Amino acid sequence: MSALSLCFQTIALLVAANGAPVLTNKALGARWAWPVDNRIKLRDGYRLFGNSKTWRGLCSAIFCSSLVAFLSGIEPLTGVLFGALAMVGDLLASFIKRRMGYSESSRARGLDTVPESLLPTLLLKEALALSPTDIVLIVALFFLIEEWVSPILYRLHIRKRPY
Repeated sequence: MSALSLCFQTIALLVAANGAPVLTNKALGARWAWPVDNRIKLRDGYRLFGNSKTWRGLCSAIFCSSLVAFLSGIEPLTGVLFGALAMVGDLLASFIKRRMGYSESSRARGLDTVPESLLPTLLLKEALALSPTDIVLIVALFFLIEEWVSPILYRLHIRKRPY
């Protein structure tokens, strides 16, 4: 399989893992939206992650990335791990944003996309046959996709904010 094809498959996994929680939230609203952090506040007065990080979103990300992996000819377990790692990266970014004093769902350019794309691509590079150059390309392309697609999803009333 060509490097370009592998990059597109990996970007499809990223889009599935990161888009599934957004679409699930749009479809289900507040139903089953239990926060991952159980509303725990740390000493700084901010939540660990916030209301937008839910078990429902985590499960939908893992399910959709494993489905995309299966449909792409990638081992489904790799898809499960990919979705879980993408969400760990997303939770890490959310944790850092809370500690920096950012409000929930606020924008932190780069921090909003790099951890959730870099973590799964780095840790699953062998399983996905990615080179270091592929990883840099994937992270950069995912950043650009988020920059271009988020405003469109906002206009379509799928996202709550234009970023």
